[in-house]
Amino acid sequence: MATTNVVPNPEETEIEEEGQGRSTIRFPYLDQDDAVKFAKAIQATAGNSCTRDALAGYLKVSPKAGGFNLRAGTAKMFGFVDSDKGVFSLTDLGKRVIDHNREKAARAESFLLIPLYKRVFDEYRNQMLPGNQPLEKAMEQMGVAPKQSDKARQAFQRSATQAGYFAFGNDRLIAPQGNLASDAPPPPKLEDKVITGNRDGNGGEPPKYHPFIAGLLDTLPPTGVPKTEWTLQGRQDWLQTAAGIFNLIYKTSAEDRGTVTVSVETPKTSAN
Repeated sequence: MATTNVVPNPEETEIEEEGQGRSTIRFPYLDQDDAVKFAKAIQATAGNSCTRDALAGYLKVSPKAGGFNLRAGTAKMFGFVDSDKGVFSLTDLGKRVIDHNREKAARAESFLLIPLYKRVFDEYRNQMLPGNQPLEKAMEQMGVAPKQSDKARQAFQRSATQAGYFAFGNDRLIAPQGNLASDAPPPPKLEDKVITGNRDGNGGEPPKYHPFIAGLLDTLPPTGVPKTEWTLQGRQDWLQTAAGIFNLIYKTSAEDRGTVTVSVETPKTSAN
């Protein structure tokens, strides 16, 4: 009588291997790198989605093989892939993780989607992780079957490294700094910044003035009726600042000599 090997299906809430018991908390047997490779295979095959047969062909495995299901389930558990009626599609997180500029943040985010990893992270936040065997015992208390705890611990440690949580050593979990909101592009340089809604009302058009000039104009006192009071010393300071800005953003001709200074002349009083 033929025997059938039982292959764990990581898409199920509980993971079970023949003779190894049942775990009641979800975790993958493979690591995060395997999940990222699966997501990249979808992109390489057909862009954002492809059929099971096409993806298996690209990976050079049988679409019915247990190994294929294991890799697919791992990618789904990390949040990179969805599947429906034999079609695998990249999620938003999957699209980000295959983008080099956004990969780091996506990896950090997906690590905490694994229920076991999130539980360990919360349990040992701001604490040192125990050694391998104590960590396996802790995982068993969290719901990992005793005969699966070594595999769970090893995949956890590899994934933590790959997701950037062991950046300061593998004895503590530290969330990557600036990780999850870091997909935003860097702020523009001052010379590239477009000033919108400026004094000329040109909306989003390129600025009429250099940013330094626009900033200087914004410091002018308001005008109106009656006239706004502005001391001579205030005017001198403003004009002298303007002269310094002009030196910074404009160049003079080779024939120009000297500097621009601003002074206040007070009337002389006659002696009695």
